[in-house]
Amino acid sequence: MKKEHEILFETVKIGKLEIKNRFAMAPMGPMGLGDSQGGFNKRGIDYYTERAKGGTGLIITGVTQVDNLVENHIGTGFPCATENHTQFLRTSREMIERIHAYDSKIFIQLGGGFGRVLYTPNKIETIAPSPIKNVWTDVTCREVTVDEIKHIVKMFGKAALNAKNAGFDGVQIHAVHEGYLMDQFATAFYNHRTDEYGGSLENRLRYAREVVEEIRKTCGPDFPVTLRYTLKSFIKDWKNGALPGEEFEEKGRDIEEGIKAAKLLVSYGYDALDVDVGTYDSWWWNHPPMYQKKGLYIPYAKILKENVDVPILCAGRMDNPDMAAKAVKDGACDIVSLGRPLLADAHYVNKLRAEHLQSIRPCLSCHEGCLGRMFTYVALNCAVNPEACRESVTRLAPVLKKKKILIIGGGVAGCEAARVLAIRGHEPVIYEKSSRLGGNLIPGGMPDFKEDDHALARWYEHELDSLHVEIHLNKELTSEEVKKYNSDAVIVATGSTPKIFDLGNNKNILTAVDVLNGKVDPGKKTVVIGGGLVGCEISLWLAKKGVSVTIVETLNKLLSVNAPSCPANSKMLEKLVPFNGVHVLTSSTVTEATEKGVIINENGRNSKLIECDSVILAVGYNSERSIYDDLKNEIPEIYVLGDSRKVSNIMYAIWDAYEIASGI
Repeated sequence: MKKEHEILFETVKIGKLEIKNRFAMAPMGPMGLGDSQGGFNKRGIDYYTERAKGGTGLIITGVTQVDNLVENHIGTGFPCATENHTQFLRTSREMIERIHAYDSKIFIQLGGGFGRVLYTPNKIETIAPSPIKNVWTDVTCREVTVDEIKHIVKMFGKAALNAKNAGFDGVQIHAVHEGYLMDQFATAFYNHRTDEYGGSLENRLRYAREVVEEIRKTCGPDFPVTLRYTLKSFIKDWKNGALPGEEFEEKGRDIEEGIKAAKLLVSYGYDALDVDVGTYDSWWWNHPPMYQKKGLYIPYAKILKENVDVPILCAGRMDNPDMAAKAVKDGACDIVSLGRPLLADAHYVNKLRAEHLQSIRPCLSCHEGCLGRMFTYVALNCAVNPEACRESVTRLAPVLKKKKILIIGGGVAGCEAARVLAIRGHEPVIYEKSSRLGGNLIPGGMPDFKEDDHALARWYEHELDSLHVEIHLNKELTSEEVKKYNSDAVIVATGSTPKIFDLGNNKNILTAVDVLNGKVDPGKKTVVIGGGLVGCEISLWLAKKGVSVTIVETLNKLLSVNAPSCPANSKMLEKLVPFNGVHVLTSSTVTEATEKGVIINENGRNSKLIECDSVILAVGYNSERSIYDDLKNEIPEIYVLGDSRKVSNIMYAIWDAYEIASGI
């Protein structure tokens, strides 16, 4: 182990509880991990256990509700600690016993309500401290009554006792954090009450105080109670958050009040604070996409560490171990929380302890498999790790008869297929027409904020080398060569090619891929056709490099097609584009390219010339599957994967490859 990383493997205490290292699994929404009776299902038990097996010192579950009466969570996929005591006890105990076998500790995160941030696509009435609008719809929330608050507080005590009896080592309260119900009470912007739960900071924190006091009554003084805590809100206005570096007037909790609140919360009896910043109105702070810098919470954790005398947990893109170790050494935090990095690689901690850094699968901060799928399919997963939350279902089985399998294409789908096949005992061989593996990860990872795309390509190179997979670069196979190849099966993963169209004067028409790869220079002024993900990201990247950029998008808003499915990503990128000086023309088309620039048709009527040095096409991709179409009736066992099958995203390229390769 590198000497500078040793500090991460020291023991640490929360209250009287000793934890074997300074790593915690950050709580993430457990959608799909609870059963219909309020307990944990097999997927949830396996998922949390695998992270303990991977060396994480403290497992913190996703939010488990304490009540379904005041706010109904039945059918959402969340466990509930009080819905069915017997089922909760039985399933929790099975999970805890397995986790304790790895000398890991586990806290259950207990939630007292979502309030205005409860996702209700059917516009169902939600609750809040005051009659304010739901963040997702225009429905006004119902004000919670004092009796209902008292009821939830009692349920917290009951839920914590159930958790203690099941064997949990402590609880984390969800929380004065991110704009959930307890945070709505704590924040004057949301809380307009005039009773004992509104007005002064002490009154607004009364809900949080009564919860910890109730848990102390039911569980005693030595049972650890921690709090997920947001130091600063970053609210400009309703549903309008601030960007990094933006000057604005804080409408929510500022740092000064955040410090005061933290001191009060510790005085009430909370044993540790798990720090972040932001709310649902500024969601890209709580759930940082790749556009946020790594370790973004470290300065805020350090502020808290200097003002309170309890352990501080710090998450927020903390997957760089040098950065994490420095944060602990510099006194910014006591425990490093890893959320999405442990989705991507359950064995992160053990690999770091063994200094096998190259074998740690990187998180892309894409939110496609986690938050995106939670929103769309009510299930927590991971884009780069198909096994996450499906550990038993997807467990690989060794083969009884080895096959030699030809893989045409060394993009992400081809690499994942080869990795899985080699692990199972097959003999995959990759032929890639370019000079390196990675496919669209290579141009996609050129912007500095997409560095983890390149990290994923390097990870595949390392894994395939470790598995001794035969790889041929700079070699494009023909259909005839494939037919003559002595293989038992063929996988076609030839990817996709950029869409190109004629604009009349095409000498300065460039593709986004060629610009990203550095093959062509866009000049000092460019027009990007297409306001989807690729168009917005290349525009942002070029603008930061000093290029004057105009985006022309046919639809009436950016990111309307193929946008990131998580609002944290799409909303931040949508704001970053104009914030960084990119001029945006929506409901517009480029009708012609000239020597001087392009002719733009705005709103179907106004035509004007925009002078530019180049035009960059970012209008999507076409599947490249010609070799598959040639051979699909010639070769008995042949598969088509990734963009070759259907142009999509990294997640489906990896997932499809895993599915096919695990079944051959």
